[in-house]
Amino acid sequence: MEFLPRSERRRIGLIAGSGPEAGADLWIKVIEETKDLLGERYAGDLDGPRVRIISSPILGLSMELETNDVAVWPELERVFSDIAGQTDFVAIACNTLNYYERQIKAEPRIAELVSVGDVVERYLTEHGHDSVALLGSAPVTKMDNWSAYQRLARKFNVEVPDDTAELHQIIYDVKRFGGNDASVVKRFGEMIDKLESETVLLACTELPLINYKNAQKDLIDVTRLLARRLVEKSFCKDA
Repeated sequence: MEFLPRSERRRIGLIAGSGPEAGADLWIKVIEETKDLLGERYAGDLDGPRVRIISSPILGLSMELETNDVAVWPELERVFSDIAGQTDFVAIACNTLNYYERQIKAEPRIAELVSVGDVVERYLTEHGHDSVALLGSAPVTKMDNWSAYQRLARKFNVEVPDDTAELHQIIYDVKRFGGNDASVVKRFGEMIDKLESETVLLACTELPLINYKNAQKDLIDVTRLLARRLVEKSFCKDA
């Protein structure tokens, strides 16, 4: 990879609010991935990523996306237009909201959307996966027209948990009680154990916040994949 000089590094935009902690988590991972990518070239603050972030509480309505589409899309489009004027690449810190990728890309935009769908498809292809488990909010795991991951089923075998309603509630509980809550950790672990797939996509920004490890499963933090791709596009010439 050929790195850009500091003066030419591109600006990153982050859209948060669904939820605010998930947006902060993505921002932290952008910083971490910057240090990892640059390695010995990272010389301190002047090599930090150039980031703008907007957090809109209205976007929290995305948990019930089909019901709240009439409120969510106008707000997301407004926020995207606002942040696009100050950045080069924009990511939405919410897997569910990436459903609107098609609407965003359908119109000319000042900044480019880096979508979770593109990032995950790229990762699975590069690593030779043909099957994967998908964990996310109800709109995501339904794998219907409201899912940002519907297209994965055309290239990969996608497993979703049997009790998607319970997973949806776990996500709500992370928002309320945090990822260290004992009940949240226990219920999440039980759900992971029931999955047949060895590779598991944590396709909701709340799920990587759960304090849980599993030595038998490869838990893929989609937030970190997204952060890495943003950093590559910001710092590298041909990313």
